[in-house]
Amino acid sequence: MTRTVYVNGDYLPETEAKVSIFDRGFLMADAVYEVTSVLGGKLLDYAGHEKRLARSLNELDMVNPVTPEDLLEVHRQLVERNGIENGLIYLQITRGNAGDRSFVFPDTSVPGTIVLFTQSVPDLELPKSAQTGIKVIAFDDLRWGRRDIKTVQLLWPSMAKMAAKKAGCDDAFFVKDGMVTEGSSSNAYIVKGNKIITRPLSNDILHGITRATLLVYAAEAQFEIEERAFTIEEAQSADEAFVTGASTFVMPVIEVDGKPVGTGAPGPVARRLRELYIAEGKKAAI
Repeated sequence: MTRTVYVNGDYLPETEAKVSIFDRGFLMADAVYEVTSVLGGKLLDYAGHEKRLARSLNELDMVNPVTPEDLLEVHRQLVERNGIENGLIYLQITRGNAGDRSFVFPDTSVPGTIVLFTQSVPDLELPKSAQTGIKVIAFDDLRWGRRDIKTVQLLWPSMAKMAAKKAGCDDAFFVKDGMVTEGSSSNAYIVKGNKIITRPLSNDILHGITRATLLVYAAEAQFEIEERAFTIEEAQSADEAFVTGASTFVMPVIEVDGKPVGTGAPGPVARRLRELYIAEGKKAAI
C-alpha cells in the first residue's frame, strides 16, 4: 500500500513526493524535526511536540510555514488517510529552497519546506525490546553544542547506533567529560532505590517531551527525582537504567558497556514507569 504523505500543502502518494535538490535541508541539514507517536489512532504528547517545534524554529530564526491549527489537522489527516492505529508521524521543516547553494541564509521571503509522513508500528505499545531490555555501549559525544535544538543533524547519532550494532548491542550512551549526556536518540536515566536520576536540562541534551511528561507521572507516583549527571560506572552499578523517547516510551537498559545493570533484566521501576506513561498517555491523547 502506498502511503499518503504531506509536502508543502499537498497530500500526495509517497511515490510522487518531491523536494528540490537546492533545499537547505538537503544541502546544509538546515532543518528541524519532530516525531509524534500514535496509539489507538490518537496523538501522544502532541502539545509538547508542537511547543518544542516552535522553540527549535525560533532558535534558528526559521518560520513555521503552517499555522498550529493547520499542523494538527495535517497530523490527523495523515493518521486517517493511512489507517494508522499504532505508529509514528515524522515532521520536518527546512529553511527552504533559495534557488542555489550558499552558506548565507536566504531572505525571509523564501518559504520554508514542510513534509510529514507516517510509519506504521503495530507493536509500538509492547515491542519485544521492552520485554527483554536493551544493551548500550559508551560513545564519545562529539555532536555540536546545541543539542537542545531538534535539528536533522543526525550523522553522529547514526554512527553511534552503528558502533553499537557492530558491538552486538542495541544503542549507545553518549559521554562527554566523563559524564553521560543522553542516549543516541533518547534521554538517559538510572535508578537507585526509589530515586530516578537523570541529567538536568541544558544545551547539552535534547529537552525530551517524553522525559518531561514521564517525570511528572513519576513524581505523582511518589518516586524521588534527582536531576544531575552520572557516569558510566554509576549506570553499571545502578539498580536499573532506562531511556525515554517518543518512539520508545520507557525502554529498560539491562547492560552498559559490557556489564549487566542490576539483575541483568528489566526491573520493576522501568516496567512500572512504562505502564504508567502508556496508560496516562492514552488518556490524554488527542
